[in-house]
Amino acid sequence: MFAITLLTRFFSVFRYSAVALRIVWDTSAVLMLAMALTTLIAGVLPAAIASVGGMFVDAVASALGASGAQAEAARAQALNFVFIEVGLVLLMTAAQQANTVCQAILRVLLGNKINVMILEKALTLELAHFEDAEYYDKLVRARREASSRPLSLVTKTFDLMRNVISLVAIGAFLFQFSPWAVLLLSLAGVPAFIAEAKFSGEAFRVNKRRSAERRMQIYLEMVLTREDGVKEVKLLQLGKLFLQRYVDIFLDMYREDRSLVLRRGVWGYGLGILASAAFYFAYGWVGFAAIAGAITIGQMTMYIAQFRLGQGSVTSSLTAVNGMYEDNLYLSNLTEYLDHEVPELSGSLHAGPKPEDGIRFDNVSFYYPGSDVPALDSVSLHITPGESLAIVGENGSGKTTLIKLLTRLYTPTHGVISLEGLPLQEWDIDTLRKKIGVIFQDFARYQLIVGENIGIGDADNLTAEDEIKEAAQKGMADAFISDLPSGYQTQLGTWFKDGKELSGGQWQKVALSRAFMRSKADILILDEPTAAIDAKAEADIFAHFAELTANRISIIISHRFSTVRRADHIIVLEKSRIIEQGSHDELLALSGHYATLFKLQAEGYQ
Repeated sequence: MFAITLLTRFFSVFRYSAVALRIVWDTSAVLMLAMALTTLIAGVLPAAIASVGGMFVDAVASALGASGAQAEAARAQALNFVFIEVGLVLLMTAAQQANTVCQAILRVLLGNKINVMILEKALTLELAHFEDAEYYDKLVRARREASSRPLSLVTKTFDLMRNVISLVAIGAFLFQFSPWAVLLLSLAGVPAFIAEAKFSGEAFRVNKRRSAERRMQIYLEMVLTREDGVKEVKLLQLGKLFLQRYVDIFLDMYREDRSLVLRRGVWGYGLGILASAAFYFAYGWVGFAAIAGAITIGQMTMYIAQFRLGQGSVTSSLTAVNGMYEDNLYLSNLTEYLDHEVPELSGSLHAGPKPEDGIRFDNVSFYYPGSDVPALDSVSLHITPGESLAIVGENGSGKTTLIKLLTRLYTPTHGVISLEGLPLQEWDIDTLRKKIGVIFQDFARYQLIVGENIGIGDADNLTAEDEIKEAAQKGMADAFISDLPSGYQTQLGTWFKDGKELSGGQWQKVALSRAFMRSKADILILDEPTAAIDAKAEADIFAHFAELTANRISIIISHRFSTVRRADHIIVLEKSRIIEQGSHDELLALSGHYATLFKLQAEGYQ
């Protein structure tokens, strides 16, 4: 059973070798071939150098015991062996240096390639994947070390090949001395291999289990060092609390690491003594064989050198195998992430059969993964082109979830959402999203120049200055942009040099302008768009908004009834369900939940 386990573990080191080789080959086939060639050269030459060294010693011994022409010939032969060995050493050094250069260049290229592969995969994921802590841990683990592991696995595979080649060559020489010497050489490093394999697997499992703790450390670093968190940290005096949590996480990991390192070191030392004992046994064996006259002094020198080289090659081979085992474990993170099957979001159609039908929700429900409470429950509604819809409800009632379903950031658990008479799943995803302009309450504050911050609302017109300025006017951002140091070329945010930080209201106007940039969209959605803007600016913005959406569908989520009452149709969400719907006047006449909220807000202004 133990032997089977050992063999299984040995062959498992090659599990992801094909994956790693393919990735490295795709990165640079020329560099990979150069690494293979230099590895082959470096594998053959050590045994040849040791053999030439032994012949040199014999030639020197012959010269010492001879005279006249024989001594001259022996000295000439010894000199030739010196030149041959020098040539072999220079060739081996050149091969090793070339291999190092290839690795260094490949490491840079491969790191970029793997990161691009990870990011390309991220582009195919749904929003729910990023909100799933378990899946996000997969992403973190894939990014952490997978960019270097493929090259490491390939390098160790080549190292193993080089050492195997060296061992075959060395074994051929040692076999001439004794087959038992070959067996002793082969078995000397096995105990160390078993111990290393055990500790490598344990180290991987420990690191894999720590993904959540590492993310918490990264989060605490961000809170303590980022401008958007520092204000509250200082005012609420949270610095020491968060720093202590950071240190506590480190100490927990440190104690576990220290235990592993100490156990690994003790076992490594003990098993290393066995390997040294095997070498010195062979050392004495060969020496006494020379004393007995069974071999020459040169052969003794050669066999001792060969055995030392062989022991080094065995140790290196076993180290390479253990490294390959560890690399395979880590590379499994990358393949697990890249091979994760994501349902195909995109259909193939670019238009629906009924443009006049607008948007339909037919008994739509949505559950977040792992939850048995619906975030949206049996929602049905119809919005036609030219109609404006307002959504009202308390936080957590499902307002933003409804928008995320409409924009296909989520897929309904039950029911069907249609646009122009065509289910969303059948739309080409790029076409669908170009038809929608949306600004969420938690909009992004891009660390870009002002023009790009607005222009990315329509990436195809990112540099169209006239369109960007028109969008800024509609979003009421043009007034303060003209006062910025470099106008639309001003760097925003504080991450980069000469960055200008904006107020909350100014950032919101930039985000609104970004939504207005989508002038060709048939649907415009504003999720709490004016929370940080004064009442006058809000009135002006919605005057623009009404003009912009005259023949389009507009959807507004807002807590301000001065905004909501402008809509043609209003729905009231409570506990994930629509409890009331109609026009402002119709809902007031119902004297229900909407009317109560409206009166409460109106009293606040009196």
